[in-house]
Amino acid sequence: MPSRDFKRTDRIGAELRRELGLLVHAAVRDHGLPSVSVSDVEITRDLDWATVWVTALMPEQGLPAVKALNEMGHEIRHALAHSGMRMRRVPELKFKYDDSVDKGERIESLLRQQTRDLTPPDGDKQD
Repeated sequence: MPSRDFKRTDRIGAELRRELGLLVHAAVRDHGLPSVSVSDVEITRDLDWATVWVTALMPEQGLPAVKALNEMGHEIRHALAHSGMRMRRVPELKFKYDDSVDKGERIESLLRQQTRDLTPPDGDKQD
């Protein structure tokens, strides 16, 4: 039943997202990292690897934070192993920057500009 396997990885990914959110928040606070939050976790079907997507309040801080989190990956993985999660084996962690919010803001800005360009000034209204 392949569908059951996918639901299992989704469930484990959601649990990892909650736990990693707490651990990343602690790392930001304790190590002075730029403020980031965990937006998603994708885990492989064999549960060996997890890609942790993080977003930043300030886009320019995202990549330095991801670099620091990847350097702290073993420490975070160790903390995850000793957290409340019941896993036989904790997956290897790879942190990546989630730029979907940045892209969304850019698209919204372009749409607003397009609307302003298409809207005639008040004096140009036609009857």
